Amino acid sequence: MPDFRRKLGEDAMTIDWAHHRKEVHNLGQVQDFLKQLVFGGNDGIVTTFAIVAGFAGAQAEGVTHVGAIAVLVFGLANLFADAVSMGLGEFLSTRSKKDLYFKQRQFVFEEFVNHPRQEYAELIQMMTERGLPLSSARKIADEVMKSPELVADLMMSYELEMHDMRQVSPALDGLVTFLSFVSFGIIPLVPYLMLPPTEATFLLSVLSTFLALVGLGLLRWWSTREKMSRCVGETLLVGGACALVAFAVGAIVG
Repeated sequence: MPDFRRKLGEDAMTIDWAHHRKEVHNLGQVQDFLKQLVFGGNDGIVTTFAIVAGFAGAQAEGVTHVGAIAVLVFGLANLFADAVSMGLGEFLSTRSKKDLYFKQRQFVFEEFVNHPRQEYAELIQMMTERGLPLSSARKIADEVMKSPELVADLMMSYELEMHDMRQVSPALDGLVTFLSFVSFGIIPLVPYLMLPPTEATFLLSVLSTFLALVGLGLLRWWSTREKMSRCVGETLLVGGACALVAFAVGAIVG
């Protein structure tokens, strides 16, 4: 094993973490908000196509001809109402997780002050469970205990298994979810904005929905670098299943 302790150089303590994170690990704002983009985008596509498919299913069963204005009114009303609900829901859930994180972190600091021996023992156990000999774990714990912040970081990650929420913005998470919902969700309605509500228009809406789901799957692939077939296939499978249910319900009700 190479000796990594040999002369690290002056740059060893001057790493630009933001640059390192972006250039080496390929992590940027898209990856930061991937959950919100995928969740909001998929739900937006499915929500609006459910309206289109529901009307088409009812019409296919002989219900009175449904005009494009009806599809658009119901589709757009549902799109923006659900987008606001999703955005605010994301805001509240993220805010709750952040509040819980800070509450537990404060508790860890209190434990560090009031019961240092217990925290010391927990640190040793964490390190021995991950393969360090007991003697090495004790030496490292002796040094770590000199930094309450580092102790808190370790306890939050390994003892409580809580993701670091200090840099998370609930408002921004909610806004990204809202915008993703609207941006992707409007796509199935585009044919009805341009054409009368014929069978061909519905087929164009199906195609638009398919392309929107493919685009969302490609966004997942680009962000995660997992297999393209898996990212796109899973997105199409989930969205397609919801679309088929919406069409079937419309036909049954019709």
